[in-house]
Order: sequence, then structure tokens, then C-alpha cells
Amino acid sequence: MTLYLIRHATAAAHGLSGGDFVRSLVPKGIKQAHRVGTFLRENDLIPNLVLTSPVLRAKETAEILAGEGCPSPLSKSWLSCGMRPEIALQELSAYRELDTVAIVGHQPDLSTFVEYLLGATFCTIRVKKASVISFEIDPPRRAGSLNFSIPCKYLPE
Repeated sequence: MTLYLIRHATAAAHGLSGGDFVRSLVPKGIKQAHRVGTFLRENDLIPNLVLTSPVLRAKETAEILAGEGCPSPLSKSWLSCGMRPEIALQELSAYRELDTVAIVGHQPDLSTFVEYLLGATFCTIRVKKASVISFEIDPPRRAGSLNFSIPCKYLPE
């Protein structure tokens, strides 16, 4: 399976009333999410399935991707802040028959997942906001083969 890891786009600052789970995308983040969606569409990288964290900023990112041609996202609690790599691989095994799955999630969870798949040392990889990372994986096996990693700033506008 090809797996796209997409970190949510830029959201409102911490400390707002309602807490971390209700932080929405700011105008910059909306533009970033559109750039990610456009990149996926224009490069024939549209996934068969998009799974997203139920946290507002991730859901908004995934919904913008849907507006750019990706499937409507499914919200999954295991993608919430604090996602564990081994749980993610177990959950992804349910979608093994699909060619391509995208997950929209959070930092540091996605960095930890990348490190886990690559066997890298903890805290050596940092996934930037609205980045797209592609792996070939065979869940629930731990190993993954990196196809590409593109921070949003390198995506066409």
C-alpha cells in the first residue's frame, strides 16, 4: 500500500477558548491545504481513502483535500493527538486491499510514525505543517520504504 502522511495545515494559535481540539485553520493554512490537494491532483496521486484525526484543524485540512479531488475523509479517533505508530499500523491493516491511503494528523505523531517506519532514532525527523510524505508499507509490518517527503513550501502555488 502507498501511504501518504499529511500534517494538518497552519491553525490558530494555542490558548484559545475551547482548547486545542477546536483550533481551526487560519487563512495561511487554508492556502496550504489547497496547495497539498492541488499537488496530489495534478500529479495523479489522489488516494483511494483519506483518514483524518477528529481534531478540527486536521478535519478542515482533509475537507479541503476533498474539495481538490480527494475522497471525503473518514474521521478516526486513533489519529487524534497522541497517535502511536504500532496502533496506526494495526488500524491501517484494515485497508490493505486499497492501493493508496492518506492520513491527516498531527505533530509530533507523524514524525514519530516516520521514525518508526524508517527505524530512525527518536526526535531526528520533524514533519512540517502541510507536508506530504509518501511511503510503501505492508501493514501491520513495521518497515516502510520512503517514496518522497515534500514540505508545503516546496509545493507549487
